[in-house]
Amino acid sequence: MVKSFERKPETGTSNIDSGSAAVTIIKPESGWGMRDFRELKEYRDLFFSLAWRSIKVLYAQTVLGLSWAILRPLIQIVIFSIIFGRVAKLPTEGVPYFLFSSVAIVPWTYISQSISESSESLVAGQGMLGKVYFPRLIFPLTPVLSRLVDFGISMIIICFTMLYYHVPPTWNLLLFPLFVLLMASIPAGIGLWLSSLAIRFRDVRHAMPFVIQMLIYTAPIVYSASSIPEKYRLIYSLNPIVGVTEGFRSCLLGTSIPWLYILPGTITSFILVVSGVWYFKRMERIIVDVI
Repeated sequence: MVKSFERKPETGTSNIDSGSAAVTIIKPESGWGMRDFRELKEYRDLFFSLAWRSIKVLYAQTVLGLSWAILRPLIQIVIFSIIFGRVAKLPTEGVPYFLFSSVAIVPWTYISQSISESSESLVAGQGMLGKVYFPRLIFPLTPVLSRLVDFGISMIIICFTMLYYHVPPTWNLLLFPLFVLLMASIPAGIGLWLSSLAIRFRDVRHAMPFVIQMLIYTAPIVYSASSIPEKYRLIYSLNPIVGVTEGFRSCLLGTSIPWLYILPGTITSFILVVSGVWYFKRMERIIVDVI
């Protein structure tokens, strides 16, 4: 039986005119070259559909629904405020600890959840992988997009906290989209790497909860970055979560923008995304066979 595809031929494909039926053979790309992102544009409808399905599945059959997007970070903020703010009395440069932790935990919640879901996306979606063709890159990128909805809802916490502490908006807010983009690039880059590794090494699934728990202490989420000794700050800033956390803090609270922390982390994020795309493309040709 001859199968026909309506998809237009492109790089890595060839047409065979078999009588009256046109057959498109899709071949895996080889080498370490950069991916052709035009293909992703062609499948953008599927990308948005999967992201929307992810949101609906996440809150299906829950009593509180989207309220969980607020409750999860809010509970964490309250606990950290009691432990690190009241008990440990960590310095916060004069900022009330509840406000100090709120502007950091909301983006951290997005990053941690997106990394966790993106790293398991190929294994979780293995039922679809062998049945129909579409760019596999969509799998690890779907949680990065869908979790932005949770992030937007949980920003309500920050808005109310800023109102309570009478923090006025400043011109720094103009940089907010830049920090959102930088924030999304972290789970995108890490997710591309880990989802590719997870199809061969299922250890990734077991290691991720522990790694996520440890990551929170590598960035100034519960403490101030100024507590890091000056001679180690450049190395410390290579962690992209540091730049995102300090960026959101200065952007929302109106303090001076700490480019010393942001620029090294931006370079690291760029390397993570580019290398992640390359490695994912390399592994894409064997995903269906190995998984």
